[in-house]
Order: sequence, then structure tokens, then C-alpha cells
Amino acid sequence: QVQLVESGGGLVQAGGSLTLSCVASGTIVSINTMGWYRQAPGKQRELVASIAKGGSTNYADSVKGRFTISRDNAKNTVNLQMNSLKPEDAAVYYCKAQIKRLGGFAYYDYWGQGTQVTVSV
Repeated sequence: QVQLVESGGGLVQAGGSLTLSCVASGTIVSINTMGWYRQAPGKQRELVASIAKGGSTNYADSVKGRFTISRDNAKNTVNLQMNSLKPEDAAVYYCKAQIKRLGGFAYYDYWGQGTQVTVSV
């Protein structure tokens, strides 16, 4: 069993900050890329930011310079620091991780249940 649990969502005023956290637990041998996605009502889920095991990062153009992704490989966690939040950042944010389980031979994608981020004007 592998589980991803997000936390840190909530309501924030435009211009404010939030930090999302995600921890992976279970029979994990290795985690490759971890990332954050978001889905607003009526829109497709989109990549916000990702971070490879070695630390290289990738960001959506819309969040570059405002969001920072980081991870702790020892704790199987990934964080998303969100600054200068805008109303258009409001969405359900999902954590995703490429995980190899104990006894497995390949990496598979696992998703968290999502955490709501609401930005008020």
C-alpha cells in the first residue's frame, strides 16, 4: 500500500502565501519525480511544478517566480511554497509521485486526494 497525503490548503487573500505539503507513506523503495498539479472548476488538471529525485525543477509559466517546490528524500515529502497568490491560482491541488514499491520492478504514478486552495480578492 502506498498513500500520499496533502495538507496546507485553505483560504488566503490575494497577494498572500500558503505552503502545501505532501508525504508519501507505505511500502516504498524509491521515489522518482514528485510534483504538484491543480484543477480549477471546469478546467483540466494541469502541472504546477515538479521536482526530480536529484533536485531539478520544472514550473508552469504561470507560477514561475512565485511558487517554489522542494522535497526531502529522507522523509518522502514534497512541499510547494506559494507566494503572491492570485485569484486564478484557486483550485484543488494534487500531489503526484512516481513510486517503486517493495517487490516491484517499475515506477508507477500515485496521487493524493487533493487539497483546496481558495484565493479571495
